[in-house]
Amino acid sequence: MTAVHASLLLDLYQLTMGQAYFHLGMKETAVFELFVRRLPATRRFLLLAGIAQAMEYLEQPQFKADELEFLAGLGTFSPAFLDHLASVRFTGSVHAMQEGTPFFADEPILRITAPILEAQLVESRLLNIVHFQTLIASKAARCVIAAAGRQLVDFGMRRAHEADAALYAARAAYLAGFDATATVEAGKRFAIPLSGTMAHSFIEAHDREEDAFRGFVRSQLGTTALLIDTYNTERAAQRVVELMRELQEQGIPRRIRSVRIDSGDLAAQALAVRDILDRNGCHDVQIVLSGSLDEHRIAELVHGGAPADAFGVGTALDTSADAPALDMAYKLQEYAGRARRKRSPGKATWPGTKQVFRERGPQGEALGDHVALVGENVPGDPLLVQVMHNGRRLGTPESLVEARQFCARELQAFPPDVRELHEGTAPYPVIISRAVRELAAKLDMETA
Repeated sequence: MTAVHASLLLDLYQLTMGQAYFHLGMKETAVFELFVRRLPATRRFLLLAGIAQAMEYLEQPQFKADELEFLAGLGTFSPAFLDHLASVRFTGSVHAMQEGTPFFADEPILRITAPILEAQLVESRLLNIVHFQTLIASKAARCVIAAAGRQLVDFGMRRAHEADAALYAARAAYLAGFDATATVEAGKRFAIPLSGTMAHSFIEAHDREEDAFRGFVRSQLGTTALLIDTYNTERAAQRVVELMRELQEQGIPRRIRSVRIDSGDLAAQALAVRDILDRNGCHDVQIVLSGSLDEHRIAELVHGGAPADAFGVGTALDTSADAPALDMAYKLQEYAGRARRKRSPGKATWPGTKQVFRERGPQGEALGDHVALVGENVPGDPLLVQVMHNGRRLGTPESLVEARQFCARELQAFPPDVRELHEGTAPYPVIISRAVRELAAKLDMETA
């Protein structure tokens, strides 16, 4: 199946508006900002991800000949407009927060400054890219908080909403602090460490569980992880001990790195398995727990003292099950040098070209944010930095490892209340500046 060209990944109204802009001669510079109107009830912060892919998209050529031919066949667009589309590419500037930045409602996380047609055409794809990875990174960050230093592996590919979703979920999770993924293509594409075990089918395909373990371990070149809950978890753990003794007696280096438990009472089974392993001198064999885990279940296991070294998280991560969508929007804030404002009830926007300033304490701790007009004198460090000019990225793109390290530091900079897992509004101030409020009031008077 042929992949859909990125330039047709837009909504029809962007093209119909684009045709109107073209025929009306509207070519002035527009400023659009991407932001989240409100946080889901189950989120106290969000974590920005997907900026690298957004920049890659903006650098691509726009409409190809076959795409223009398809549009011509719709009978909706004039030949003159389609001829113009053939030469359109993104030539604007982009300011964005750094990937891995925690952010809050009403804060612009990405700003596009470009001729209005160019800025409008990229709306849906930008939202598509940044929304998904931010959604998953925000869920993953909560799992990282819950795991309290234990390792986390992304097991979610089979539940993801198609292939690209699985790949970018793995990327977003790694950015947020996950340690590895089971998705091999994500390892190849993003250099994410790979981790996996075996399926129950491998055990069931053998007449005896111990033969399955022995055959699997001997067939692998490196260390292995064995799945031990197909039949009786404690008996399987004992068989692992026996196999390790057998390998040692034969002079074979220790190859069993960990055992995984995927069902049942995970806490009780982990305790029993740890006891069996320790009593038999297998102290360095780790225990991996998986099976319908999310941040709340992980936190329960950690606080309950389950001797888990790692957790595998699948469905809840790759679907962000408790908050499967964000109220993310991309709205016009300025056109032709004049501030613009949407006033729809429940969806009003703060007008003007804005910046987010984050106040920090003496140790770098985050104290509060200010959303202000560009050029305002407010306290804090500006979070939106220019990453693209004239349609080309500035400097060398940040690596995923660098973004991951930055993310870990930033998460630790926030007060414990912001990192709580239970529902509730975080007592973290986000202040809309007086100048922004006054500008909104002025525009309301003019458009009343």
